[in-house]
Amino acid sequence: MKNIVIVGGGASGLQLATRLGHYFNPPRRLWRRRKPPLAHVTLIDKERTHIWKPLLHQVAAGALDANMAALNYQVHARANGYEFQLGSLQSLDRKRRTVALSAILDDQGNQLVPARKLAYDYLVLCIGSLGNDFNIPGVYQHCVFLDNSEQAQKFHQQLLDHFLCLETHVEEKLRIAIVGGGATGVELSAELVDAGRQIGYYGRIGADAIEITVIEGGPHLLPALPARLGNNAERELGKLGVRVLTGCSIARANATGLTTRDGEEIPADIRVWAAGVKAPEFLTRLDGLATNHLNQIQVKTTLQTQSDAHIFAMGDCASCIDGHEQRVPPRAQAAQQMATLAADNLIALTEDKPLKHFYYRDRGSLVSLSKFTAVGNLMGALVKGSLTVEGRIAGFAYRALYRMHLAAIHGWPKAMLLYLVGQANRAVSPRLKLH
Repeated sequence: MKNIVIVGGGASGLQLATRLGHYFNPPRRLWRRRKPPLAHVTLIDKERTHIWKPLLHQVAAGALDANMAALNYQVHARANGYEFQLGSLQSLDRKRRTVALSAILDDQGNQLVPARKLAYDYLVLCIGSLGNDFNIPGVYQHCVFLDNSEQAQKFHQQLLDHFLCLETHVEEKLRIAIVGGGATGVELSAELVDAGRQIGYYGRIGADAIEITVIEGGPHLLPALPARLGNNAERELGKLGVRVLTGCSIARANATGLTTRDGEEIPADIRVWAAGVKAPEFLTRLDGLATNHLNQIQVKTTLQTQSDAHIFAMGDCASCIDGHEQRVPPRAQAAQQMATLAADNLIALTEDKPLKHFYYRDRGSLVSLSKFTAVGNLMGALVKGSLTVEGRIAGFAYRALYRMHLAAIHGWPKAMLLYLVGQANRAVSPRLKLH
């Protein structure tokens, strides 16, 4: 029996583990005897729960309770035919085909689980990405990143603390600067506007007490989308009172604000960095796996690494030129498409069948401006070229993306039940999480 080890429980890793678990270890049927599985699937992640990364800006602003939206890996693994192990990847031994996991410690530093090794026949690395500070002084020390749920909840706590200071008149204004005018920066700024209005409703904070600035180095917001959509997003944010600076680069950050390359000082009580991504630096030390300048593992069109055919990489941590000779962008839809192909190829390897090649298909991009509006473009077989969508249609399509993610890891029946539960919770809970 083959051992397939997946490191990283993000959207792509969780989707892959679910698909392989269903294939190799399907649920027992009363009328059919279960066959011995051809492979054992293990998912490793350093967290106990999963939350869809595009939702982190909502967690940060308080529009979403991370505990309500999180999926428990252990429970999901039990129901979907794979094994989950809590741990962080420490090293890789390609000759012996083992991965070493670091020890698990409690909050006081006491060892709960010792360091251990797992053997694999096929290894899949889908560790995701981190914020890229581009070596700008002070960014890592003085800015908040939104790479995971813990960072998003830390930002939310800072936000609540500043709201308290505003209510008790310790502070006159709350100034928030967001560096990066991509989807994360734009969506977060709109959610913060709504959060300010909600806290004003519950407390004594005026609408002009919160100043939000979005800083983008390119000529327009949403650089991955056509300029017209970026300009439309800028106009909508302007209506909400958000200050937008385009063509503006940051030279350094400190505890009180940001300094542009032109020498302008931008005071900010909270500084968010959403200007770019790179893979974790430790990937460059994984037993000689070839990486690029963004620490991404270089892979073939089969998603096998260029250094080792027994190791796959996908998602943001992989550098891939697809079958059309186009570079695959670090986007959620690309990671999910890679998960589908990786599952097909891993199944093919266990059954001695030929491997498939990856072809990235851009389905378009959608950006939500909280409850106010949404913008984006759609691409696909039914749309020749690109179809621009805005307003309610774009908002409906944006929400459908999350439903599709839930369906990929739970199946459509449970995904629809989760949707109904979410709607019921919204009806009885406040719009803003205040704890």
